[in-house]
Amino acid sequence: MKMRKLGKGGLEVSSLGLGCMGMSFGLGPAGEKSEMIKVIRAAVEKGVTFFDTAEVYGPFTNEELVGEALAPFKGKVAVATKFGFTPGPDGGRWSALNSRPKHIKEVADASLKRLKVEIIDLFYQHRVDPQVPIEDVAGAVQDLIKAGKVRYFGLSEAGAQTIRRAHKVQPVAALQSEYSLWWREPEREIIPTLEELGIGFVPFSPLGKGFLTGKIDDKTTFDATDFRNIVPRFTPEARKANQAVVDLLAEMARKTQATPAQVALAWLLAQKPWIVPIPGTTKLSRLEENLESVSLELTKDDLGEMDQASAKIKIEGARYPEQMQKLVGR
Repeated sequence: MKMRKLGKGGLEVSSLGLGCMGMSFGLGPAGEKSEMIKVIRAAVEKGVTFFDTAEVYGPFTNEELVGEALAPFKGKVAVATKFGFTPGPDGGRWSALNSRPKHIKEVADASLKRLKVEIIDLFYQHRVDPQVPIEDVAGAVQDLIKAGKVRYFGLSEAGAQTIRRAHKVQPVAALQSEYSLWWREPEREIIPTLEELGIGFVPFSPLGKGFLTGKIDDKTTFDATDFRNIVPRFTPEARKANQAVVDLLAEMARKTQATPAQVALAWLLAQKPWIVPIPGTTKLSRLEENLESVSLELTKDDLGEMDQASAKIKIEGARYPEQMQKLVGR
């Protein structure tokens, strides 16, 4: 497994991480615990050293799963988790924002226990809280770093100005946001900002919540608990219109003797050397397929061909429902 650095502070992780959310929450029923532990530990055995979770995934159950699965590998892997919400009584992820410094410190202590670690490797603000100055948030995480409870500070779905303001108080090691061949908005302002400041980029949903694998079409139905049921981009009409992106990946996959998922991940890895995607999966076979993308080298011609073709495709549907969309890019 090749390694990459996130930020200037020295956080070095595997070129591909593992997003663990879907094992417990968000994309249908939670996976069977022992099977999910097998997948996480298989990822470690195959060279993955970067794992992503959050307190609100469940809530709490995903951190507990990751903590149990990675307990034998303490000190050998990096775990990222997140603060910034007050998990609702119904277990909902999208509950009240809360990035007050006192709450951040309480979350850190609780996450340390669930993850079974002495220090959180990367602590992200999950969403920007407009009620709390980002300088106060960065200062709270700085206190946790000084106390030896956190190694690195991260932001998720933050806007460029927020990133700059936070970075002045406490260096930001990584920004996590959605980025893929069918969501290229970060290229306009976010990626240039990260490059200027020396901040790493961790794209989540690098496979478009499964759509870019080619295994989902306009006739696919999702479990009642699946978040994709309320995502405008996943209406049957939008999926039918957006099939053009999958067709583009499938064509390049044929050319390179790979799979659409591998091409989608290799495309991301080729954009910048400080980009570390975190595809999620609950299946060993998909884990193995995704990890092979690290050795797939797309040529300049391949990348140019994909850029040219994708520029002609109009993506249909927002990536979040309206209420959730208000929480991003602040």
